[in-house]
Formats: sequence, structure tokens, C-alpha cells
Amino acid sequence: MARKSKSNLSELYLEENKDQIYENALAEIQSFELPLGTTLRSVYDDQPNAHQKFMEKLDACIRNHDREIEKMCNFHHQGFVDAITELLKVRADAEKLKVQVTDTNRRLQDAGKEVIAQTEEIIRCRVQQRNITTVVEKLQLCLPVLEMYSKLKEQMSVKRYYSALKTMEQLENLYLPRVSQYRFCQIMIENLPKLREEIKEISMSDLKDFLESIRKHSDRIGETAMKQAQQQKTFSTALQKQNNVNYGRNMHLGRNRILESKNEITLKRTFEDEDEHEEEVLTAQDLVDFSPVYRCLHIYSVLGDGEIFENYYRKQRRKQARLVLQPQSSMHETVEGYRRYFSQIVGFFVVEDHILHVTQGLVTRTYTDELWNMALSKIIAVLRTHSSYCNDPDLVLELKNLIVVFADTLQGYGFPVNRLFDLLFEIRDQYNETLLKKWSGLFRDIFEADNYSPIPVANEEEYRIVISKFPFQDPELDKSFPKKLPMSQSVPQIYMQVKEFIYASLKFSESLHRSSTEIDDMLRKSTNLLLTRTLSSCLQNLIKKPHIGLTELVQIIINTTHLEQACKYLEDFISNITNISQLTVHTARLYGLSTFKDARHAAEGEIYTKLNQKIDEFIQIADYDWTMSESDGRASGYLMDLINFLRSTFQVFTHLPHNNNDHAAMSGKVAQTACMSACQHLSMSLMQMLLDSELKQISMGAIQQFNLDVIQCELFASSEPVPGFQGDTLQLAFIDLRQLLDLFMVWDWSTYLADYGQATSKYLRVNPSTALTLLEKVHRGMKDSSKKNNIFAQFRKNDRDKQKLIETVVKQLRSLVNGMSQHT
Repeated sequence: MARKSKSNLSELYLEENKDQIYENALAEIQSFELPLGTTLRSVYDDQPNAHQKFMEKLDACIRNHDREIEKMCNFHHQGFVDAITELLKVRADAEKLKVQVTDTNRRLQDAGKEVIAQTEEIIRCRVQQRNITTVVEKLQLCLPVLEMYSKLKEQMSVKRYYSALKTMEQLENLYLPRVSQYRFCQIMIENLPKLREEIKEISMSDLKDFLESIRKHSDRIGETAMKQAQQQKTFSTALQKQNNVNYGRNMHLGRNRILESKNEITLKRTFEDEDEHEEEVLTAQDLVDFSPVYRCLHIYSVLGDGEIFENYYRKQRRKQARLVLQPQSSMHETVEGYRRYFSQIVGFFVVEDHILHVTQGLVTRTYTDELWNMALSKIIAVLRTHSSYCNDPDLVLELKNLIVVFADTLQGYGFPVNRLFDLLFEIRDQYNETLLKKWSGLFRDIFEADNYSPIPVANEEEYRIVISKFPFQDPELDKSFPKKLPMSQSVPQIYMQVKEFIYASLKFSESLHRSSTEIDDMLRKSTNLLLTRTLSSCLQNLIKKPHIGLTELVQIIINTTHLEQACKYLEDFISNITNISQLTVHTARLYGLSTFKDARHAAEGEIYTKLNQKIDEFIQIADYDWTMSESDGRASGYLMDLINFLRSTFQVFTHLPHNNNDHAAMSGKVAQTACMSACQHLSMSLMQMLLDSELKQISMGAIQQFNLDVIQCELFASSEPVPGFQGDTLQLAFIDLRQLLDLFMVWDWSTYLADYGQATSKYLRVNPSTALTLLEKVHRGMKDSSKKNNIFAQFRKNDRDKQKLIETVVKQLRSLVNGMSQHT
């Protein structure tokens, strides 16, 4: 029962639950909140016949609703009827109202057409106004861009490229980004790189024109710079000299008077030149427009290609430097060639210095120093080569002045020039060589024009003219006029030319930035070269000339003596010029003493040589008959002529004018030495004549004739042709001949052979070989004579005895000669 009751309860519960489900489903269907499919599925999912029951529930629900609707309609039906009745009543009024509304609408439409037209016009104007406002706003953005672009074009047309680049930069960074959406902006953006390239090309073209321009104007720039440096230096030098002259006027008034006047004139001219050129001071910037290089540098810097531009500029300038440093082949012929060469180089480096100081980084000091060192090496090599071709000392001096101005100019711009001054010392040696060549010609001309006779002085005025040119001092000289000075005209002329040489040498030493001591040393060395080499060579050549006779040679000896004495005055002259005392330890001395002594010795030797040559000429015309049987009884004619020549010659020596004891002693010594030399040479020549290998035989008659000639020579020697010989000193020149001839004339062979080798021998000076040679010739002569003479038999017997004696003497002489050779 319980179980049955539990089942009934459960069924009852399920039934109630199903009803609740159907109720919920109907509620959901009526609310339309959930999809019907879900609701219906929940109904049909429970039991197979559940839809039947649900349909029943649904029909019951519908009937309930129909009853409610009917109740509601019944409740509102009368109201509805009343409303329809009211509606029918107002139908007629509605028709009238409709007609009125339609008419009103028509009239309103007619009246609103004009308003609509005005409204549409207003709308159109408002649209235009809005468009115009928009356009104005856009134009306000575009106009600055267009103005800047127009400005860019204008700057390009007037070649303001640097400003154009700045304008481009503003366009790109500031203006174009604002209107980048427009097509014209894109065109501008595309054109800007092309414009930059165009600017680079144009600026590079301008730079090339600039480089070509400065290459053409370098010489003018350099000439102007050198002229300004020279004017400044001349002015400073003139002031310094003027101060020096004023300072030393009281101490050196006499020797500085001429120099002072010259300095005053130079200073005056310098001031005048300064006044003339004061308003004409030009700089490199005045002569050349540097704007292209500035502009090109700025342009490339702005474009970020500054390094490319620097490399290009330096490369081109190096090429130009090589062209400038290449001289013309004929540069050494004129000073203008050197001046143009230096002007171009100075102009080149003046431009580089200007670029260095006005630009940042285009040219550096390291670069200019490197370029200058390269150029300096080339300049020195060129000057060494071309200066070696210069033979004119004036041209070498002008070259030196140009080098000094060149060096001073570049030194003023900060370039080191010590090597140039070192080069000047090399050129100075060459200058001295050209001076020596020039003065060699001057000396030759002076010697050629000299008459080699004492200078005649008619009055005191002429005497003063001579001593103004040459420091002739002789306290023993008679002041009465007319008279003759011991030296010839060449002496004062040579002395003046030596002083001119010192002046010329001094000109080169000026402006070399050397001390007075160094200049003094250079002057003395160059003067020593002039004396010891040039003048000495000219004197030696003069002495050797064939037309210079004995009288001229004696005068040359006197001249050299006076020139030697004048050397101390030349040393004083150099000291006065350089203001260096001769007492200074390092002061060099002039070598004129040895020069003129050597010349005197050469002249004396030439006198002896010419005398000997003249003696040889007389000897050559000697015509002895070596086979004569007996002598003529008088001396040969050629010998008498020779003796007369010697007498007249030595008389000329002894009658030369002597103004003091020294001249007399000198002339006497020369005459004595010449006379002794002549006698010795004559004796030797006569001896050689006897011993001549071509002379095969000599007769005793020829010996006797030869003895007469030697006697005349001895008489000449004993007559004292030149005073001053002691005793028979001069006769000793013929002692060898005398003893030899006495031996043959007396035929004293026994005495000769017996006393041979003894200091007391009568024939001490007779050499056995000489006696043998002559005896053999006499022997052959006697043989030849005996063959021809067959008159008396006893004579033949005497000849045979004499020949036997000769043969015996010959054997003994040969033994003596052999003994001498073995002993030797």
C-alpha cells in the first residue's frame, strides 16, 4: 500500500510538473522572448504523447483569450461606434480644410521659389567662399616656397651660388615639407640635386679660371711683392747708413766724406721713391680676385665635399708650382729672365700665403712648408745650373741682388731662406771667378798700353794726380820739376783696378747678412786670388811675350817693387771699408809680397834668358874655318858685335833712373846677375862649339883664332861692364876655356898629366874627357894637314913625333877618364 501510495504520489507530482512545464511554454510563446524551437523541443522531448496534451492546453489558452477579446470588444463597441459617427461628421470639414491647405500650399510654393533661388545662391556663394578660403590658406603655404624657389633662380642667374645653396637648404628643411603633397613640390625636390651639381660644375669652372688667372698674374704679384720688400729694405739700409755716417763723422771724416754724400743722395732718393710709391702699395688681393676660390670652397664645404675640393686645389697648385719652377732655357742670358722667374715663384707663394691666412683648412702651414721645401730644392738646382753659364760679373751681381730680394720677400711671408743665402756663397765664388776673368782682361789691356818707361811729371799738379791714384812716397824725391817717377804708367792703373776689384767684390758681400769680420775675410781672400792668380798670371805672360825687351823687363821689376810696397795700403783700404782693424786675430793678410817677388824673379830669369838667346843668335852666325893653318890675328867679327851688344845692354841697365838707394841696388843686382849669367852662357857656348860632336877635326890655327876670341871675352870681363864685381870675379866665367886653350897653345901635357888631381894644378879646371875630346879633334886635324903637306921630310918626321906624343897623351887621358868613371 505504501508502495502504491508512493507511486501515486509520484505520478501526481509528475502530472503537476508537466502542467507547470506547459504553462511555462505557453507563457514563453506569448512573450516571444525565446526562440519557439527551444520551447517546442522542451515540450516534445518529455513523452511521446505530450504534444497532444500540449495542444489541448494551447486550445484552452486560445479560448480563454477569445473570451477576453470578446469581453473587451463588447466593452468598447459603443465608443467605437461613437467615434465613427464623429468621424463621419468631420469628413466634410476635412475636405474643405484639404482644399484650403492645398491652396495655401500652392501659394506658399509660389512665394518660396524666389527664396529657394536666393538660398541656393547663398549656398553656392558660401561654398565658393569656403573654397576661396581654402585656396588662400594653401597659397599662403605655397607662396613662400615659390618665392624661395624664385629667389633661388635669381641667385643662380646672378652667380650667387653660395646663397643659392643656403636657399636650397631652407627649401628642403623648412618650406617644401609643408607642401610636399603638391606635384610642383615634387618637381622642385627632383630639381634641387641637379641644381647642386650645376653649382658644383660652375664653381669648379670658376676655380679653373681662377687658377689660370693667378698663373698668368703670378709674375706681376711677385714683382709687386719684391718691389715693396726692396723699397722697405732700401729705406731701412739708407737710414742705418746715415746713422753710421753721422756716428763716425768725426773719427773718419776724411775717408767717409764721399761715402757720406753718396748715402745722403741714396737716402734722399729713397725717401722720394717711398713718397712716390706710398699710394701705390698693392697686395695680392688687389691684383687678383680671390672670390672664386672662396666661393668654391664654401660651396663644396656646404655640399659636404670639402675634402675633395682641397685635394683638387692642392693637386692643381702643385702642377702649377712645377710649371713655375721650370725656367726658360735662355734665362741665364739676361737679368730679366731671372727677374721673371723669381717674380713668378714669389707670386705663387704670396697667393698660397694669402689663401693660408684667409681660409680654414684649404691650405695648411704643413702643406705650404712641404711645397716650399720642394720648390727651394728645385730653385737651388736651377740657379746652380744657370748661374754657371754666366760670364758677366755685372749679370752675376744683379742675379745676387735678385736672390737677396727674393729671399727677403719670401722670408717676410714666413718661408725659411737660409739655403738661399748658402747658395749665394757658392755663387759668390763664381762671381769672383768672373771678376778675375774680367780683371785679367783689364790687366792685359793695361800692360799692352804701357810704354814701360818712367812716368814723366812736368809740374806739381801732375805729380799730385799720380799720387792720388797711387800711394807713392819717397822722402828723398826731389821736388823740382820736370822729373820722372821710377814706375811706369801701368803701376797706378793696376793699383786703381785692384781697388775697383775690391769695390766690386764688396758689392756682392753686401746684404748677405754677414758680420763685418766675415766680409773683411771674404774681401781679403778674393783680393789674394786677384793678386796671386790673376795679376801674377798676367805678369808671367807679359814677361814671356817676345816683344818685351830687356829694358822693359827691368822696368817691370821696378814696377813690381812699387806694387809690392803698395800692398800695405790695400790692406788699410780694406780695413777702412769694413771697419775691421788689421790687429784682429783672424784678419787675413794679402799675399802680394810673394806675388810680386815671384814676378820679379820671373822677370830677372827672362832677362837672363833673353840675353842668352841673343848670345845664341850671335853664336849661330859664327863662321870658323876649323882647318885654317894660322889665325887672322884679330878676333872674329861676330864676337866683337856680341861684345858691343853686351856693353850697350849693360850700359842701359846702369843708366836707368834711380830715385833711391833701393832702386839702385836692385838694378845693380839685376845687372850684375845678368852680366855674370851672360858671361857664363857665352863661355859655355864657346866650349860647346869646340866640343860639338859634328866637328870632327880642328887645326891649331883654328885654336889660335879661337884663343883670340876668348881673349876678347876676357878683356870684356875685366873692363867691368857692370860695376860692383869684386876683383876678377867676372873673368872666372871664362876660366875653363882659358885653361883648356892654354893647355893646347903651350902644349904643356906633361905638366897637366903630372899635376892632375892636385889643388895647385895649373890646369885644375880642365876635365880629362874635355881635353881628350878636343885633343882627338886636333889629332885628326894634324893628320889631315900632314897628308896635304909633303914639302920637307923633316917636317914629316916632326909631325910623326908629335902624333906619337898625341897618341901617348890620348892613352893617358883615356886611362884618366876610365879611372874617373870607375871611381864614380
